[in-house]
Amino acid sequence: MEKEPGNLVSKPFKVIFDPADNNIINIILSEVNPNIQEPKDTEYIRHIKIRSQLLSDFWGTDIFLRAHVLVPHDFDKHPQARFPLSIFHGHFPSNFGGFSETPPDPKLVCKYSQRFDLDCYNKIVAQESYDLYQYWVAQDTPRMLIAEIDHSNPYYDDSYAVNSDNLGPYGDAITYELIPAIDREFRGIGEGWARFLYGGSTGGWEALAVQVKYPEEYNGAFAACPDPIDFRQFTTINLYEDDNAYFRKGSFTKIDRPSHRNYLGHLSGYMEMDNHWELVLGDKSRSGQQWDIWEAVYSPNGEDGYPQRIWNKKTGKINKSVAAYWRENYDLRYIMERDWTELGPKLTGKIHIYVGDMDNFYLNNAVYLTEKFLENAAPAYEGVI
Repeated sequence: MEKEPGNLVSKPFKVIFDPADNNIINIILSEVNPNIQEPKDTEYIRHIKIRSQLLSDFWGTDIFLRAHVLVPHDFDKHPQARFPLSIFHGHFPSNFGGFSETPPDPKLVCKYSQRFDLDCYNKIVAQESYDLYQYWVAQDTPRMLIAEIDHSNPYYDDSYAVNSDNLGPYGDAITYELIPAIDREFRGIGEGWARFLYGGSTGGWEALAVQVKYPEEYNGAFAACPDPIDFRQFTTINLYEDDNAYFRKGSFTKIDRPSHRNYLGHLSGYMEMDNHWELVLGDKSRSGQQWDIWEAVYSPNGEDGYPQRIWNKKTGKINKSVAAYWRENYDLRYIMERDWTELGPKLTGKIHIYVGDMDNFYLNNAVYLTEKFLENAAPAYEGVI
C-alpha cells in the first residue's frame, strides 16, 4: 500500500506519453515511506495495538491489529464502571474520526454549488464532529465505548473483517483476539449482548457479515449502504447467471455495464474501464482498489498463491466455479437463507440495513433482494430495512 512504512516510491514528475512511441520511461524508486507516528492518547480518545497470533501464524511474520477507542465522559473518574462496546469498521483510520472538542472555524463558508465545495465539506464535517463531542459529554448520553478498527493488510486498507483464503483469518482475529483485548483494556462488559456493529459501504457489509458469521458474539448490526450483500446483484452483475461482467449481451448487440452514477443518474464509470485501470495498477488482485479487494477477500487461493479471478480481468468472462465459492462463503443473503433455521433465532432483532434507493454504486439492488427474503423469513427477522 502507498502508506506502508518502508515501501519504495518515486518522486513525482511529469511524463509525456506517446502511444506510438516505443521509448521506455524510467521511474526511479528513490524515496522510502517513513514510519507512521503512533497517535497519542487524549482524555476521550485512547489507542490499543495487539499482535495477532492467528494472523501472524498465517502470514509467517508479526501482524498487528489496532483500534482507536472513544471512551465515555469522566471515564477515568469511575474506575469500577464497565461499558457496552460499539464497533465501527472503516478504511485505515489513523485516529478516531468524526470527534472534535473544537468548534468549526467561523471563516469556513458553505456556499451552494452543483460542484464539490471543499470549504462546505470541511465545515459540515467540523460541525458534525463538534456536535458529537457536545452530545458525548451531555449528562443524559448513555455511556459506552466506541472502537474504530484498523485492519489494513497487504491487499487493501481493510480486511472486510472475515476469514479469507488470501488475507487470513481476520474475522476470528478481530472477534476473538482484538475485541476481547479492547474489553479488557477499557473495561468493556465483555459479553456478546453488550456489543453492536455499525458501518457504511465497506463497513456496512462488514457489520452485517460479522453479525451473520458470529451471531452470538454481537447484539446488532447497523449496515448503511452496504457493499453487495446478494451476488445476484453484485452492483450491476448477476454472478450466477450472467456470462460477462463488462457487457450485457443480447441477440443483436452488447451494452457496457455501468459501475457508477451520480445523483442525477448520469454515468461516470463502466465495469470494463474500472477493471482495466486496476490491472494497470497491479496484477494478481493487488491494485489496492475496489474490485480487486472483493476478489482478494472472497476468492479461493489459486495455484500461484494469489486469489483466483472471479472474471477474466481483460475480457470480463465470469468464472462460474469461483462464483459458486463466493456464494457459499460470502453471499450474505444466500448464507442467511440457506442457514436460517439455525441462524434465524440468533439474529432476531439484530439486522438493520439502510440504503438510498439510487445508490451511486447500485448497492441498493442487492438490498432489494435481501429484503425480499427477510420480509418472508420464518422465524421473523424483526429488524429494519
